[in-house]
Amino acid sequence: MSRTRLIRRGVLPLLALALTAAAPAAAHQETRAAGESVPTRSGSPDSAVDRVADFYGTYIDVVQDRGRGDLTDGLREHYLTEKLRTELDAWERDHRADGVLRSREVPSSWRVTYDESAMGHTWTTVRLSWGDADQQRHTYLTVRSDLATKRISGIETGPAPADG
Repeated sequence: MSRTRLIRRGVLPLLALALTAAAPAAAHQETRAAGESVPTRSGSPDSAVDRVADFYGTYIDVVQDRGRGDLTDGLREHYLTEKLRTELDAWERDHRADGVLRSREVPSSWRVTYDESAMGHTWTTVRLSWGDADQQRHTYLTVRSDLATKRISGIETGPAPADG
């Protein structure tokens, strides 16, 4: 079976399922009887920042549930530029770790924050949290996206932002 046919029959349905499972909830804020807010998520496929958040949320879920495989490869193909995928392959060979997460482990949570935009790119800060709530530590990534395609084109370890 050709690679293209394998992707269409095997990876793409799994990718669609993963994206559906990670799709944002309704954009409105619901309240409970006691006035307590119910967590909601929202996003837009037109926002490069939302796409970074969608990618990291889905990618971490898949790695946590299934490990690396066809589905993570499909997510990388969909969200990352070809050049970045090549760079990640080299980084992973050198470091024997996941280049998207810059780790051999899977984080317990993530947060994506807009940083800046210029010259056809936008940068976001991805905070990855490790460990349980009592002893949580954080690492930070600087993620560059191309505004024209909304695809992620760079991932680097980054400093903690001033506001944490």
